[in-house]
Amino acid sequence: MARFNDKRVLITGGTSGMGLAGARRIVSEGGEVIVTGLNEARIREARRLLGAKGQAIANDAAIATAAVALAEIAQVAGGLDGLWLNAGHAALGAPEEVDAHAFDRIMAANVRGPVLQLAALSPHLNAGASVVVTSSSSTYEGAAATGLYAATKGALVAMARSWATALAPRGIRVNVVVPGPIDTNFRHFLPDEAKRGFEQFVIGQVPLGRAGTPDEAAAVALFLLSDDASYVTGSQYAVDGGLVMQ
Repeated sequence: MARFNDKRVLITGGTSGMGLAGARRIVSEGGEVIVTGLNEARIREARRLLGAKGQAIANDAAIATAAVALAEIAQVAGGLDGLWLNAGHAALGAPEEVDAHAFDRIMAANVRGPVLQLAALSPHLNAGASVVVTSSSSTYEGAAATGLYAATKGALVAMARSWATALAPRGIRVNVVVPGPIDTNFRHFLPDEAKRGFEQFVIGQVPLGRAGTPDEAAAVALFLLSDDASYVTGSQYAVDGGLVMQ
């Protein structure tokens, strides 16, 4: 397959997990890719894995000026045919544990970040480009400890629908991928025992009985980024083993 021949895609949060899995497939299918991350070791490893067709840069979506830096990179590169807004910050806690600092931190990374990124990068999206936004099945699960995180991911769904309408006159599609429990390092902030318990609880509700792989989630995102989904916009695609059964 060569779905991404002569195409350039930017993936935020693309130095690990499903973002990196998608970046590697884009390169293998003839495309160029720019990925962002925060961990210097993962950035270096992504550069090694992606080779000459890839760039890996440090960029923090929670910093207000970071989107401008991405726009400059996109302009120098010659524009984008695909944009996957995948970077995010996760946090768990009871409603009583939420304070202003926790609220501001997660909103900055998960809501303000993608909003500013889309705003800054929109002028550099080529006609017919595709935008994919990563939400989460947490939006629909109603789990007691994920209220704040779920709210940020629900906000992305709402914004993506509006973006799909706003960008449609330019032939630009906007869709959402809704991952369930994917086997990545996304819950690295939890102690090992808590992480195992949380994952077992969630996976216990998945009809397919297992976590998904980064490649399985990336495959759906790449479908939406590719011309295979040329008549798909404003949609949500759950990659959750049937967890939310929408």
